[in-house]
Amino acid sequence: MIRIGLFSNDQTLPSLLSSALGKEFDVIQVSIKDENPRYPGKPRYEVILLDLDSLPDSLTFFQKMIAAKIPVLILSSDGLRSTAIDLVRQGAYGYCRRPPSIRELKTMLVRAHEGSTLHRELLDRQQSEEAESRNPILGSSPQIQRVHELIRRVCNINASVLITGESGTGKELIASGIHNLGSRADEPFIAVSCGAIPENLIDTELFGYENDSFTGTTESSVGYLELAGEGTLFLDEIGELSPATQVKLLRVLQQREFSRQGSTESIPLKARLIFATHQNLSDMVARGAFRQDLYYRMNVIRIDAPPLREHSDDIPQIAEHLLRKYSKSFRSPVIRIEDDAMSMLQAYSWPGNVRELENVIQQALIVANGESIHLEDLASNILEETLVHMDDDYHPGGSFERQLREYKVKLATTALRESNGNKTLAARSLNISRAYLHRLLRVGEPGELINSEISTERESPEAGMA
Repeated sequence: MIRIGLFSNDQTLPSLLSSALGKEFDVIQVSIKDENPRYPGKPRYEVILLDLDSLPDSLTFFQKMIAAKIPVLILSSDGLRSTAIDLVRQGAYGYCRRPPSIRELKTMLVRAHEGSTLHRELLDRQQSEEAESRNPILGSSPQIQRVHELIRRVCNINASVLITGESGTGKELIASGIHNLGSRADEPFIAVSCGAIPENLIDTELFGYENDSFTGTTESSVGYLELAGEGTLFLDEIGELSPATQVKLLRVLQQREFSRQGSTESIPLKARLIFATHQNLSDMVARGAFRQDLYYRMNVIRIDAPPLREHSDDIPQIAEHLLRKYSKSFRSPVIRIEDDAMSMLQAYSWPGNVRELENVIQQALIVANGESIHLEDLASNILEETLVHMDDDYHPGGSFERQLREYKVKLATTALRESNGNKTLAARSLNISRAYLHRLLRVGEPGELINSEISTERESPEAGMA
């Protein structure tokens, strides 16, 4: 049903239109005193039908609805046709002559509603993408909220930051979040993987060099420290630096200046430095593999990027973000991840963390048919490893498809027993619908066993209300 807000001084028009338009439309008369055209998060009226004969209040109300981004359809007599056309130029969806053709009016109301719905979806998506670009670390778990808090605290503090965490946990995203939320957001953000640069080139890449500083150079070159300007230089895999380069970097942090190779001229460091590693630097310091004084200089502020397995509750949000991102770039029709696939994603241990999840979503988009990613669309290693780590007393046999089916049934059985037979609570614990839980409990022989086993268990009142 489409909610129509009718603005008119004609007291007979609401009932006439309600009767003529039918049950698909809910016609509500509104007035100039309506100060709240929107509920939180959605319009109070989905389309406004504005009777232009109700001048002059209709023009004031029109501006108010346009500002609220609610589509306005003008209802006008022939004498006000020029005014109606002018309002269309100012943002009205269109206009109908009065008395209107009901068929024409229905068509225009539906089109205005469809256009506004699409507009709101695009606007919501744009706002979501803008929020993610400002702080791209997704999730609402306590671990991720702690990361968000630290990013906000340090973004405008010109102190060195050390980000630690396993490979694929999003250390560069944390660094870019610090940069984008701070006062340097309009300056360059340069990310450098120290482990990807050969040891004999790392100094020239970081510090730059002067013409003729060594054999084969014919012109000067700017290094990353200089190229970053007043922005941020993110040095990833800092534990890979050689002892000689560690000494030079220590001098940069101590004196806030550096020199190009082949030059004695000091260049002031204007950029902020953020470091990251997947290694345990304190252990490296103890072994003499990393300088203790450099470690202390870098580790002024430390942010630990948690592995994905420690905040698996965030997987649905992250996976859906990746789905939107790659569905668009792949021009894929897939718009959702089904419950069974999402449950498997949450059960997997993710040794490669978010980077591995990103790869899995891309692969699933390629092989999926239709608008959904199903369990069978996931990479085989995800399914196999999760099956291997099932309870020791569970030994599935038969084909791979049968093992998957039995594993899903096992998940449903366990959840149902832990919730004392309450199917609503069991479905909620698995993050699946109650209808899907019912389907799992009817699958094959295990399903028949479960149904007979549970049939004597009484559901709580909450379950019966679901």
